Amino acid sequence: MANTKSAIKRIRKIATQTLVNKARRSKYRNAIKKMNLLILEKKKAEALKFLSKLNSELMKVAKTGIIKKANASRNVSRITKKIAALK
Repeated sequence: MANTKSAIKRIRKIATQTLVNKARRSKYRNAIKKMNLLILEKKKAEALKFLSKLNSELMKVAKTGIIKKANASRNVSRITKKIAALK
């Protein structure tokens, strides 16, 4: 257990940051699930509208370090290809 004042403060700070990170991670995962559902249902118009929101969400999460920027870019790229393949 932490026994210095600064270590105790860090534990408190880490606990709150963990909650924030979990919320952000959940939000971006839900966005990806929603997009995959739109692609599965072949709703191209809705998927194209949602693509910019998804891209924004992924880049916000990448900026805060929850996922890496390359991971976010790769997800956007693959989803864009899937949307383009829809008829």
